[in-house]
Amino acid sequence: MKPEALLHPTPAGLFCPIGRFHVDPVRPVERALITHGHSDHARAGHGKVLATRQTLDIMRIRYGEDFCGSEQAVEFGERVEVDGVTVCFHPAGHVLGSAQILIQKDGLRINVSGDYKRGTDPTCASFEPVACDVFITEATFGLPVFHHPDPKGEIGKLLTSLKQFPERSHMIGAYALGKAQRVIRLIRDCGYHEPIYIHGALGRLCDYYREQGIELGDIRPATLEKKDPDAFKGAVVVGPPSAFQDRWARRFNEPLIAFASGWMMVRQRAKQGGVELPLVISDHCDWPELLETIREVGPSEVWVTHGREEALVRWCELQGIPARPLHLVGYEDEGD
Repeated sequence: MKPEALLHPTPAGLFCPIGRFHVDPVRPVERALITHGHSDHARAGHGKVLATRQTLDIMRIRYGEDFCGSEQAVEFGERVEVDGVTVCFHPAGHVLGSAQILIQKDGLRINVSGDYKRGTDPTCASFEPVACDVFITEATFGLPVFHHPDPKGEIGKLLTSLKQFPERSHMIGAYALGKAQRVIRLIRDCGYHEPIYIHGALGRLCDYYREQGIELGDIRPATLEKKDPDAFKGAVVVGPPSAFQDRWARRFNEPLIAFASGWMMVRQRAKQGGVELPLVISDHCDWPELLETIREVGPSEVWVTHGREEALVRWCELQGIPARPLHLVGYEDEGD
């Protein structure tokens, strides 16, 4: 069987005609397999959804009880038959509940990575390399220039700034799902035990992470209506990047704007966003990690779904690995 007969790109996303399901479809479909809860991969309105329990819970938190017609939870490593096609979810290390999806039929193994990272992260299960014939990988940071630093070193910059500017509120922009919780946990693991204040948009997801056993320490709502702005002097405040564009952030005491993202390697992005303290903390693989993963997985063929596709395709070709870009649209960088 040719790989394209088992899985191929369509305007709605990757489609398996034999199993009659899509993977991370960008529009409502009858049956969807979802890799993780970020909104560019997990959308509401599908007829049936198969995903990890944590991803289903996150979709419910974000979209409400009726986010799909019916749902089925799958454990990591559990084999599920979908109309004669075997699927198995494996940890992706991106955010809580994130998974790669291995699709098998007649001896052919295609693994869809979803978004993934290789670094240590106590807020989610670590990436698990899965041997396959075709590896479908993201390439968000698929250029040789991207080498992500040690995230604890980046948090060290924040702790140094807190000592240097004890009168300023340190406002950290971090996406609501995954990045915010990881940043909070990193701050704790680096020895900071003071209260951390969070924007209201992070509340339900932080509560869910804690329900799942992820320790985040003392986190409190950053509600200025009830407090004097001086109460946040020298405090750490975490919120979604969108909140820093409105009056909410400007009401804090001499706010020092930080942003946790792999894109903070690009100085122009930090400058354009008014970021005073860029923190290069990514929930995606950098260039060396992408190459390491392909070598470790050992596929006969590589397909690149989204991101900086051409450079990674070219590298594969130079290694003698057939590769092609899929040019899928609709997948942004919400999780970074």
